[in-house]
Amino acid sequence: MGRGRHVVFVVFDGVKMLDVAGPAEVFAEANLFGAGYTLGYVSPSGAAVTTSVGLRLPVDGAAAEVAEADTVVVAGGDALVTRPVPAGLTEAIRVLHPRARRLVSICTGSFALAGAGVLDGRRATTHWRHAKLLARAYPEVEVCPDALFVEDGSVVTSAGVSAGVDLALALVEQDHGADLARSVARSLVVFMQRPGGQSQFSAPLEVRPARTPALRSVVDLVAAQPGLEHTAASLAARAGVSPRHLARLFAAELDTTPARFVEEVRLDHAKAQLDAGRGVAEAARAAGFGSAETMRRVFVARLGVPPSGYRSRFGTARGGGTGDTR
Repeated sequence: MGRGRHVVFVVFDGVKMLDVAGPAEVFAEANLFGAGYTLGYVSPSGAAVTTSVGLRLPVDGAAAEVAEADTVVVAGGDALVTRPVPAGLTEAIRVLHPRARRLVSICTGSFALAGAGVLDGRRATTHWRHAKLLARAYPEVEVCPDALFVEDGSVVTSAGVSAGVDLALALVEQDHGADLARSVARSLVVFMQRPGGQSQFSAPLEVRPARTPALRSVVDLVAAQPGLEHTAASLAARAGVSPRHLARLFAAELDTTPARFVEEVRLDHAKAQLDAGRGVAEAARAAGFGSAETMRRVFVARLGVPPSGYRSRFGTARGGGTGDTR
């Protein structure tokens, strides 16, 4: 049988059930509208696996038995970030990669791809909580921590859990056009307009809890009121320490600087404002950037798009503010 639209899911013990079921349901639903996908499930050894919810998942065989596939999907699992990727899984990926038109990972499945060497020299993403670990463990990979999914050549990686549905919809759109993909999204009652470059904005700012009460008071203040004028002196006064000592606390406990932390909180707050439909100038004021131009520079440096571009692509119809359109 030819490659056709054969989609093969690679599963293993502990695989995240939603990482398999979410994308699989998208492809299966697309078939109701004439897509013609065939779905298969393999494990490294060919044995059935136990999923994250305790459900026993039968498979069609071993990964090495797949002669050809259109799309290979490597699902994620909690164990992929807590212990070395199993050798059998990385070998399965190395075998399947050249046999498929495109190779896809869902959530922490990117660790398996990286372990197999597939992501060396490529851009990739994963769940926001594990992006720093991926970058540290695999320095050859250019990690994009703030994207829902990243396509680099024939390899596509996605962020956490529900982002696998977004990615599957995008693949359906590539294969069969926007109209069919929209029909699938409507049928599954999920959003269609979540492009890969969209921020994982629903995730809270990733900050380890501060141990020192003085530092905790500063972190809580900035998070609660990012629009205030947070200077090194004012934050140090809030903590009751010198600016130099505050900088040492930030470095030791949060692995960042006071200025960087404030910028991250303001960026996160500004994205939430734009996501809600606020205008650029309004979002800049609310987030404490001082001016739309200052916010624009931060957006371009951190996200690769200006606020207006982010808002037009990712904002909702709520709010309807116009403000600065840069």
